[in-house]
Amino acid sequence: MKEYGLFINGEWKVTDEKIGVVSKATGSEVALISVAGEAEVKDAVDAAEKAFKTIHIEPYRRYEILMKASRILMEKQKQMAEFLVQEVGKPIKEAMAEVARAEQTLILSAEEAKRMTGEMVPLEGAPGCDNRWAFTMRIPVGVVCAITPFNFPLNLACHKIGPALAAGNSVVYKPATVTPLSAVLLCEIFAEAGLPDGYLNLLTGSGAKLGKLLTEEQRIGFYSFTGSPAVGKTLLQNAGFRRVALELGSNSANIVHHDADIKLTAGLCVKHAFANAGQVCISCQRVYVHRSAYKEFCDEAAIHTAQLVMGDPFDPATDIGPMISGAEAIRAEEWVNEAISQGARVLAGGKRRGTWFEPTILTDVQHGMNIVSMEAFAPVFSIVPYDEIEEAIDLVNASIYGLQAGVFTNSLELARLCAMKIETGGVIFNDGATFRTDNMPYGGIKESGIGREGPQYAVKEMTEEKLIVFKF
Repeated sequence: MKEYGLFINGEWKVTDEKIGVVSKATGSEVALISVAGEAEVKDAVDAAEKAFKTIHIEPYRRYEILMKASRILMEKQKQMAEFLVQEVGKPIKEAMAEVARAEQTLILSAEEAKRMTGEMVPLEGAPGCDNRWAFTMRIPVGVVCAITPFNFPLNLACHKIGPALAAGNSVVYKPATVTPLSAVLLCEIFAEAGLPDGYLNLLTGSGAKLGKLLTEEQRIGFYSFTGSPAVGKTLLQNAGFRRVALELGSNSANIVHHDADIKLTAGLCVKHAFANAGQVCISCQRVYVHRSAYKEFCDEAAIHTAQLVMGDPFDPATDIGPMISGAEAIRAEEWVNEAISQGARVLAGGKRRGTWFEPTILTDVQHGMNIVSMEAFAPVFSIVPYDEIEEAIDLVNASIYGLQAGVFTNSLELARLCAMKIETGGVIFNDGATFRTDNMPYGGIKESGIGREGPQYAVKEMTEEKLIVFKF
């Protein structure tokens, strides 16, 4: 069994304490990974701080490194995808797609390295300032801490590391405890691409332990975190005056009006609900369907769901792989059974098979049920009828979350109303709330988080705007 270490200041460091990396499909250990402690956190921040202060990487060189990393990543696409299948449990076709998306994220980040612009400030327009010029510059914050989740461990890491490096920052990288293999390979790729030692440092181990140590480290200037609201709130409290970007999940809703293509829309909702076994922050979890189209939508959704293949994630035919752990599959089962006991009806699925949970559709649900009001993060979605569009909008907004929402309609007036009234960071028309490209501003409101991802937008978050004034 192969053992992997921490990556600190360009060197691999093996520690005495190790944890096993488990295949989510078989439950067997496939590798061992070193566990970082207080000393390793200090060493990683020391290396990142020293690299930032002593090794200047000019913007065009940053571009070259990121572009080379994107090319090497695609050369290693199969190896990376196999790591993702093992440590996440996602089907191989989804894993290959994640690697391809990560390549695009690195390319987008590379381009931003060449666009570090400020703006002219027209001081001459102020009284007595005719002899002054002013402009702004974007200055890197220094050391960025990137904390990533298990569901898209590669692409979401690239969404943090890529913009941080493009802006001229150094990085301390903490992946999810259960998905370290893709992180190891990503660090190898950046080293091969020529990133100077210390600019990217990898710490693996307990999220609770390392998260506390990292937020106590005052030399870190920016935290980029994707994960649970509870952990995000703690990080925000501990960060003090240092800036953070938080992407904390959702229970994303979709509105299906009677004028939509019901068959097509049902297929899209099924696709978006069950991708990565429903473990997606913007997974289709709630679908509000106009009452006149409700029965047709339910029938079509059940037909599409019945066609999905649940099985070995290494099989190219598999659509649904295992969940991240048996405990999470059990939780999903408990929430579904709880809803059933309170009057919900199972339209499809509803059963657990070890760490696999069948793609499940519920109807006759109530807002207060956990499976509706909380983030399910499982292959489950609920269908609810509505009569008036204002009612549907109110139901979408009746959530502590506000990441993205989807609306299916051919009415421009209805679309305008939804765009103005729905309380989310993004509203997607005629595609699901799950739609995301890597160059768009992505983030939410309410308990879905703070800040925006997407390299163009993340670079701005990871830099300080400095004003420069000349008097002549």
